[in-house]
Amino acid sequence: MPYEPLTRLRRLPSRRRPCPVRRPRLPRDAGMSTAEYAIGTVAAAGLAALLYQIVTSDTVSSALRGLVERALDAPL
Repeated sequence: MPYEPLTRLRRLPSRRRPCPVRRPRLPRDAGMSTAEYAIGTVAAAGLAALLYQIVTSDTVSSALRGLVERALDAPL
């Protein structure tokens, strides 16, 4: 059998299958905008300031101090 160069070989037809699952398109407004980030940042800062005021108040501070003192004085 004589040698045939690759250029003379017959090419098989390709059988491309369509993709069975199509991904849904995301809406153009996906994610938060800059204004929403700003509002979220201000709200988080306000909540942090409120929690700081509560934790540093005399009532909570004395309760935490008492809790730590009881834990350190507990018998082993």
